Amino acid sequence: MSENFSMVAPHSKRPVNEDKIFAASRQAKEAIEKYGFENVINSTVGALLDDNGKLLVLPTVIKVLKNLPPEEIAAYAPIAGLPEYLETVKTAAFRECMPEGYIEAIATPGGSGAIRHTIWNYSEMGDYILTSDWYWGPYKTIAEEHGRKITTYTFFDENKNFNIKSFREKLNQLLKIQDRVVILLNSPAHNPTGFSLEISEWEEVINILKNFAKNKDKKIILFSDIAYIDFAGEKNKSRQFMKLFGNLPENILTIVSFSMSKGYTLYGMRSGAMICITSNKSIAEEFKNVGQFSNRGVWSNGTRSAMKILAEIFKNSELLSKVETERNVLKKMLNERAQSFVNEAKKIGLDICPYKSGFFITIPCNNPELVSEKLKKDNIFVVPLQKGIRFAVCSVSKEKCLKAPLKLLNAIKNI
Repeated sequence: MSENFSMVAPHSKRPVNEDKIFAASRQAKEAIEKYGFENVINSTVGALLDDNGKLLVLPTVIKVLKNLPPEEIAAYAPIAGLPEYLETVKTAAFRECMPEGYIEAIATPGGSGAIRHTIWNYSEMGDYILTSDWYWGPYKTIAEEHGRKITTYTFFDENKNFNIKSFREKLNQLLKIQDRVVILLNSPAHNPTGFSLEISEWEEVINILKNFAKNKDKKIILFSDIAYIDFAGEKNKSRQFMKLFGNLPENILTIVSFSMSKGYTLYGMRSGAMICITSNKSIAEEFKNVGQFSNRGVWSNGTRSAMKILAEIFKNSELLSKVETERNVLKKMLNERAQSFVNEAKKIGLDICPYKSGFFITIPCNNPELVSEKLKKDNIFVVPLQKGIRFAVCSVSKEKCLKAPLKLLNAIKNI
């Protein structure tokens, strides 16, 4: 039989490459076993770890899970999600910044499920999906899995602010060749840079969308990825931009992606939601209907216990207060690590993407694969990106965050 013989359908033939993040993480674990944890900097893990590399969880969230009756753990959830979860998730996502309009929610397995449904249901086969030139790699994977392509605008201008000009120009180009455009906008605490749009920048984005929406033949879908929002500062201040999603023209649909992975430390339970905001009631109903259909057609239903946890926490003010207090401890730790890295980078002249909050800091560089390989020789493990390297401050101690910038600078200089 020929080596080239394949049983896979042509559309599913993919390059056989190990995922970069998981490959780097595997190599870091091997180095830790060989040289000891204290002698390795493993910045590949996109989850909050303590100073000894152990996963951090919110104790109250785990306690609520353990106290659930067996039937709430083992039973199926409704296809769209538990009704009480679908109401609760709106409060959890928006807090005191609920936009005006018709709002519906559909349960998804984390934010990834929301991305999948949005791309599949609101773009056409072969369409370009618009995002920034620094973006979370699985955006591309999900788009290509469903017959779409990613195209980008330049994220930062010369002053390291949001490049509103590039955003406008790229959206204009796409609307000339497509009748609909899905925009993936990850803010606040952007993955991988840690950048957040200011409220004034959000206002400019919305004004641009409204201007393009004057052409009623065009449809604009703004996907707001807020995966890291609970680590992006004070809960309501970080959500002020969401009020801008209200009262928009009916040919602008906003979809907010909610995830329980980071804010509730339930990474592996795969629970999230997609939430639509629209000025048209029928569009909200349509969103709910197509979301339920897609749920049934792809994964059937989500994790009931995770949905129940969120509902239980938000119906009990004492539980909610405990969760927020525990999360604030983790936020403080994360902020201290990040600021240590940022201050040291500034001190020694290491160029980084503008960081405001979140799990990651990104260092632009040429030949990121070569830089990554050189760092491995010094037992430092990072994730190589297309235009730089990602350093996960969420999983590295403050002490190691202080040491890392000089080592990164030297590696970049020596390539």
